[in-house]
Amino acid sequence: MSDIDRLIELQRASDEEHAKLQGLDGDERRAQWEQWREAAETVQAAITEAAGDGNRYELDARVKKAARHPE
Repeated sequence: MSDIDRLIELQRASDEEHAKLQGLDGDERRAQWEQWREAAETVQAAITEAAGDGNRYELDARVKKAARHPE
């Protein structure tokens, strides 16, 4: 698996955790929000690391586009 494929997989996992927030409230929502936050932090840290000295924001946009709109 390439680095970009791993980043796309992490982004999709984060998006899935975010989607689970729909319809939740109270303690369930707080618990799910925490799951999503952790997944989002994981993908963002991986993107930062993969970008190195390059443009982190361009890589982030590329990953999100590929994860959310596969060709």
